[in-house]
Amino acid sequence: MHIHNLSQQNSVLNTFISEIRNVSIQRDRMRFRRNIERIGEILGYEMSKILNYKTVSIETPLGNSSINIIENDIVLCSILRAGVPLHNGLLNYFDAAENAFVSAYRHHTHNPESFEIIVEYLACPNLEGKTLILADPMLATGQSMVSTFEALKPYGAPKSIHLISIIGAQEGVTYLENHFSASTHLWIASIDKTLNDKGYIIPGLGDAGDLSFGEKLQH
Repeated sequence: MHIHNLSQQNSVLNTFISEIRNVSIQRDRMRFRRNIERIGEILGYEMSKILNYKTVSIETPLGNSSINIIENDIVLCSILRAGVPLHNGLLNYFDAAENAFVSAYRHHTHNPESFEIIVEYLACPNLEGKTLILADPMLATGQSMVSTFEALKPYGAPKSIHLISIIGAQEGVTYLENHFSASTHLWIASIDKTLNDKGYIIPGLGDAGDLSFGEKLQH
């Protein structure tokens, strides 16, 4: 798997990452969502550099201009609910993309420190021969990404796969490397060292879904 860790180079991305991690700033939900969206835009821009392009002629008021534009047939898939702001950021740049949405969550059984990923809702177009962008802001264990991709397989085989996350743990990155093909690309803003005993990223930032939309009731 090709891993593109954007934190290895300094850029304005550092500012947005610092703000979504900051316990004082992240209390502003609108600002938190907007920062997630802006990070999605940066990740999408970096990813766009390796897509396929074709040359087209554009008619301007004063003549014609040749320019290279993306020719990939893109499907953007996000994992609800935390993935919504990230999805919006990517969609700002790939506005012609088709869209897919998956509801996946951690289901704890008897042991609160163990869980399985449950996929309950899925809306997806045909994926055959297309460029799949699978987006989830937090890459903890990696199980959500893998379970989501397994759920998408009946919709066709993508020509290429790009995984996009904002903050991940090294364990999750390794898990993806073991479950996706070598040609898959992972675009990520920062990789943290470890997970705690409940499978949350340390230092991470907390629960991205709760910070975006408010705390959820536990059943």
